[in-house]
Amino acid sequence: MTQKIKLSNLKRFDITEHLDSDEAIAEYLTVVLEDNDPALLAAALGDIARARGMSQLAKDTGLSRESLYKGLSGGRIPSTETLFKVMGALGLKLTATPVHA
Repeated sequence: MTQKIKLSNLKRFDITEHLDSDEAIAEYLTVVLEDNDPALLAAALGDIARARGMSQLAKDTGLSRESLYKGLSGGRIPSTETLFKVMGALGLKLTATPVHA
């Protein structure tokens, strides 16, 4: 007999639980960047920020927690300046490789 699983009994997946090392974060961000979607990039940086601590990120960037939550939700695309501030504070950098390498 097959046992039915109720959705209400399943634990909600939270990527931040898996972003526990620099390597995991770099791999996650690399996969996200392959989609060329600025909103997805913002949301992924939000995930990384939540994993590392939004309060500390706010201090390190000089931005409010509220503006970080809004800007990194994926609902809107933050400015390039904000993206670079966040990435710098998180200890991340973008690198470029040729598409046809």
